[in-house]
Amino acid sequence: MSELIKKQLNDAKALMDKAIDHADSELSKIRAGKASPNMLDGLVVDYYGTPTPLSQVGSVNTPDARTLVIQPWEKSLLAPIEKAIKESTLGLNPQNDGIMIRINVPPLTEERRRDLVKRLKGEAETGKIAIRNIRKDANEKIKKLKTEGVSEDEMKVGEADVQKLVDAYIIKVDQLADAKEKDIMTV
Repeated sequence: MSELIKKQLNDAKALMDKAIDHADSELSKIRAGKASPNMLDGLVVDYYGTPTPLSQVGSVNTPDARTLVIQPWEKSLLAPIEKAIKESTLGLNPQNDGIMIRINVPPLTEERRRDLVKRLKGEAETGKIAIRNIRKDANEKIKKLKTEGVSEDEMKVGEADVQKLVDAYIIKVDQLADAKEKDIMTV
């Protein structure tokens, strides 16, 4: 196999690793009934007119399995943090005591669990689509190598190797989704 095709395969593999990492981080934001600081990862707070990630304006801790505690770096941020949580799609009710914000994470109902599984399947499909798009780009780049003297046979082998990568990475996405689904459906 030519060095040019090997480079394309390595590039595709690196991009697929990033797609898996992204899918994993998106899946970890879906709550499974237990309090977890990364539930609030996507939350953006209005910090003096600038949208800022919550992790940059305060610390988030879990004193127990059902409670999140947010300690802002500045007391003036209590109201904007509380507002951001209420306006989010998380369905959480923050309690501001003037020093910190406490969030009691309610146990999930069966209906809410099913909704979360639907969302999880959507995120997993997004990850698979990203991997398929990487395959398409890699195959196009391999076809362009014909002008650089790569033979048809080498191109076919390269495309087959890209497909093997895609199959392996789609299985990884499915495994991540299955583990998360099991976590969500466990009462």
